[in-house]
Amino acid sequence: MTQVITHTTRQPRIHEENGVDYYFETEASFGNNHYLESVSYAGNRYGSSFEGLEQAWQKSDLITIVLDTAGAITYQRELGDKAVIIFLKVDDSGTLLQRMKARGDDTSILANRIKSDEYLRDLSLPDELKGKAHVINNNNWERTKHLVDEIVEEYR
Repeated sequence: MTQVITHTTRQPRIHEENGVDYYFETEASFGNNHYLESVSYAGNRYGSSFEGLEQAWQKSDLITIVLDTAGAITYQRELGDKAVIIFLKVDDSGTLLQRMKARGDDTSILANRIKSDEYLRDLSLPDELKGKAHVINNNNWERTKHLVDEIVEEYR
């Protein structure tokens, strides 16, 4: 399955590559793209461009993208049944914090992120997505992967 490469103004983590993990943008270059959705999240901008979506759709009819809940609401509103929303939640916020540290997030940036309104908003499924999103408890990665695979198979 093809993943949409999204845009961000945040600095890359050590292992991330431009054009592979994200398109890393400046504030000025971020505004040059055409977005289906874009958000500010913990002081950085993120967005999925129509160009990125088109590139992914050229490779596959079934594509994936990682979004926050605001982005998921936009996709649901704009694409309707073409957008299959999977909301992953974790019961223990400590587990979520450990996962963010393990992927290389800077501790000071992480501290600001977990205090942000956006982070707190994304801890629960918004009303706009209730009854429209698949909700998976992501406490066990193997089980989560199995459940996501089942959902994807429904749409193949």
